[in-house]
Amino acid sequence: MASITSLRPRTRESGLRAQSGASSGSSLLSGDALVLAGVTRVFGALRAVDDVSLSVAAGEKAAILGSNGAGKTTLFNAITGDFPPTAGRIHFFGEDITALPPHERIRKGLRRTYQSSLLFRDLTVRDNLYLAVRGVASGRFSFWRAGRGHPSTVATNDLLERARLSHIADTRVADLAHGQQRQLEIGMALAGAPRLILFDEPAAGLSPAERRELVALLASLPPHMSYLLIEHDLEIAMRAATRVTVMHNGRVLKSGTPDEIENDAQVQAIYMGGKH
Repeated sequence: MASITSLRPRTRESGLRAQSGASSGSSLLSGDALVLAGVTRVFGALRAVDDVSLSVAAGEKAAILGSNGAGKTTLFNAITGDFPPTAGRIHFFGEDITALPPHERIRKGLRRTYQSSLLFRDLTVRDNLYLAVRGVASGRFSFWRAGRGHPSTVATNDLLERARLSHIADTRVADLAHGQQRQLEIGMALAGAPRLILFDEPAAGLSPAERRELVALLASLPPHMSYLLIEHDLEIAMRAATRVTVMHNGRVLKSGTPDEIENDAQVQAIYMGGKH
């Protein structure tokens, strides 16, 4: 397997970037997958996300870096509609989805994974992927089991290959290693040809070997597919993204290429205690 360093995506000038103002008109014309304009989420007196404006280009592999409590997961919840923003707008491939319920965002091609596993532990890897495929397919409420040549079966087998899980397809999820469960979550997020996936700290709890496998899996995703990865682990964010935004206390602190972020004095002072 290639080293983590060799798997760093090539940097593009477009991608995850802080917007200078709340207006997103110019961004919507540039082929962006996701545009956030002044997104804020308030819980009582707490401003968990405070006036965040950024965008992700179509096909871009991007990351949000920040310590626990920086507002990363709350921002994801606003994007997916789990906790809609208190203020601001969210555009997905040019369409305003700010007020849409989560299931409508899924139908439009938005997917996410969660920090805590949501897998069916007593079912096999294959069955979990099959349910993910059926969940976004037409006729998903049918009680008939799909046959070998059915599109849902074919799609399930394809996901097994893409998630590198074919060799354990019939293993119960409860018997998988933690890293394999993370791979399965990514495979499920790939069901139904998503246009943008939000990965919520997929490297949490992984061993060094499992982290290398995760980065390799992310690098193998189709070039047209966008993703936004949130992490508190600097190394994963640097290796898995071409653009990185750093959040601090619910706000955007910095945005730039991995090298720019890694060498930024303010980022080093806050997250690394100085240059490493």
